[in-house]
Formats: sequence, C-alpha cells, structure tokens
Amino acid sequence: MSSLAKQISVPIFSGQNYDYWAIKMKTYFQSQKLWELVEEGVTLPEDSSTSSSAEKGKLENKKAKDSEALYYIQTAVADHIFPRISVATSAKEAWSILQKEYQGSAKVRIIKLQTLRRDFENMKMKDSETIDEYYTKVRELANQLKAYGEDIPEKRVVEKLLISVTEKYDPIVTTIEETKDITTLTVTELVGSLEAYEKRRSRREENSLENAFSLNKYEISEF
Repeated sequence: MSSLAKQISVPIFSGQNYDYWAIKMKTYFQSQKLWELVEEGVTLPEDSSTSSSAEKGKLENKKAKDSEALYYIQTAVADHIFPRISVATSAKEAWSILQKEYQGSAKVRIIKLQTLRRDFENMKMKDSETIDEYYTKVRELANQLKAYGEDIPEKRVVEKLLISVTEKYDPIVTTIEETKDITTLTVTELVGSLEAYEKRRSRREENSLENAFSLNKYEISEF
C-alpha cells in the first residue's frame, strides 16, 4: 500500500447516494493507478506455458494490484452491503455488482439519464430562491448527469443560469450578455455578478421599506 493510500481513507457506501460514492471511489482508484484494473479487469492468457518470465512477472503484479483494488472496494462498503460482493474474485466483478444493483442496468441508466436531461432543461429559479440556493440545485443536477456519463460543460451551466433566473435579474443578465463574452464567462464570475446584484437590490428594498415606515410614522405623529 502506498504512503498516499495510507493517508486517504476510502468513503464508506451504506446504500445511499451511490452515484456520489462511485465518483469518489473512481478518483481514489485513479490516485492509486488502479482504475484501469477496476474498469477493465485482468486479462489472463489462454496458455501461460509459453509466457516469458517477464510476462509472468507482469501478470502476477497485475493480479496483486487487482487484489489490492478488490480489498479497497470490500473496505469501502458497510457490513450489510458486503455480502453482495463477498463472492467476487476481482475488483471489476465487485464494482459491476454494486453498479448494477445501485445504479441499474444499461437500460435503466439510459432512462435515468433521459429524465435528468429533461429535469435540467426544465429547471427554473423560483421567486423565493436566492442565487446561491438555485445554483446549488443546478450544480447538483449537473453532477448527477456526470455520474450517469454525461459531462455538463461550464458553458452550458452558464447559459442555463442566464436563461432560467427570475425576471428580477433581467437588468443584470442583459448587462452581462451585452458586455461579457458568454463563451469564456466562468460560472464563478457569473454567480458572483448575480449575487452582487441580488445584494444591491435587497439593500435598496430594505432602504425603501425603512423610508416608507419612517414617513408613515411621521404622518401618524402629525395626526
């Protein structure tokens, strides 16, 4: 086990939020240079009698690495999940068992992906939401799409935010579209501009309310 592996604890899957757990585990395996084994498995030669010593050594090394990856998967599931993969003899087999059970078959994943795409396209900001709350929802849905194999580029998230915020943001959206290059605008820059506008608008509304209250109080005292 590498020194990096000793420092990083694997996330534990308890049966909930499989997609997020799978993303974290994939990153972990990539950091240990084991993801290829988990994804593709170890190919055994039909006849190893003609293999050279070097080839046999490489194969044994791959088997050892595969056992290491399998151990990480076994360690990363809760005790009540472990029986499902206890019979798996390779990392790929264990990973596939969990994927099929908790993410579904290829057909189920396609249907889920289509649903997520539709939800992403139809998502609109509510009047009661702040920019931070709405962006969190958009980002979470984008992450779910990524977990099912569809990467959402930053440009698409920027465009989604611009066309789906409520009407009260129209002035800042128009300004951004007229003064910024949307193709290079980052999500961080956009959200920062929208939040700054939101705060200024909120302060103006508070001041107007205070002024109205003060005026009303003065009129009552005069009466």
